[in-house]
Amino acid sequence: MLRKHQEISLCMIVRDEEEVLERCLRSVREVVDEIIIVDTGSVDGTREIAVKFADKVLDFKWVNDFAAARNFSFAQATKDYIMWLDADDVLQETDKDTFRKLKEELDGEVNRVTMPYHLGEDSNGNVTYSLKRNRIVRREAGFKWIGKVHEYLDVFGEAIESDVAITHKKEKSYTTRNLEIYMSMQENGEPFSLRDTIYFANELMYNDRKEEAVYYFEQFLLMDGGWVEDSIMACLHLSRCYKDRDNSKVLQYLFKTFEYDKPRAEACSEIGRYFIEHGEMQLAVFWLEMIIGLEKPDTMGSINEAVWSWMPHIDLCYCYDQLGQWEKAYEHHVKALSIVPDHPSVLFNEKYFKTRINQ
Repeated sequence: MLRKHQEISLCMIVRDEEEVLERCLRSVREVVDEIIIVDTGSVDGTREIAVKFADKVLDFKWVNDFAAARNFSFAQATKDYIMWLDADDVLQETDKDTFRKLKEELDGEVNRVTMPYHLGEDSNGNVTYSLKRNRIVRREAGFKWIGKVHEYLDVFGEAIESDVAITHKKEKSYTTRNLEIYMSMQENGEPFSLRDTIYFANELMYNDRKEEAVYYFEQFLLMDGGWVEDSIMACLHLSRCYKDRDNSKVLQYLFKTFEYDKPRAEACSEIGRYFIEHGEMQLAVFWLEMIIGLEKPDTMGSINEAVWSWMPHIDLCYCYDQLGQWEKAYEHHVKALSIVPDHPSVLFNEKYFKTRINQ
């Protein structure tokens, strides 16, 4: 008996996205079978663009609740699987054939598909920051979005881990929207989940309210049941928040990340840079060299690809040069050069070493 071909509904929520929506929809319209766009109050040309591509364009009154809007969009889907995107996301041309092959793997039993989410790239197209998201889910599983802000899909069951990546090409500047929603929740006496607590702290930090952010990060770490990735993130952010306030706690929170998992490049890199700033090059080398032997975690959490790749080599080049170990410095320069040849530090170091060689 032939297996039924599985089809995908793309469900999106948008508002004032006329600058990027067409780019997004053009990138995926050939690989999905239904496009549903829910507009939450656009006053620009978003809706006009949406109707050119979508099978359904609906309105949803904005109620300061991203999960509610996304759940409404999912409820309109009619195909076997549902995929979600933001308006400033794209499916790269190089991933389209792989996406089509992925569709062939969907058999009606798979509940969810995780995909890499590329959040930053350098000038050479190297990914600098990424995480994994549950990107496609089986419609009949009835999965729901949770959370007014920084919403997530509450999923379970059989999964496919795909290497098809979605690339985030953010155009808009950062706003206070998320912070305002959290502040409204707080004023209304709405209870914060663990996730709300740490993301509220993040929003406070992003809006330069570091003293308040520190309080909520530390409160999060005192709570039971926090996700390992969130706990590590809280420690990293606390270290950064304390940098200009209490230098003794910078290392304290970087080392605290080791309480939750094996050492990560993100923490080791910042420890190394701490010692560079304090002129302790041998200690810096110890922590930066450690990164090279670390195994990148297979996690749904965020990954700073730069510190798992080229950044330690640039820092080690500097450290070894300061220690007078020029052969080792050059060795790390060459490694960085092979990965990010156009990076300003690499270009500077290339001139520096050419000058040394000529001397």
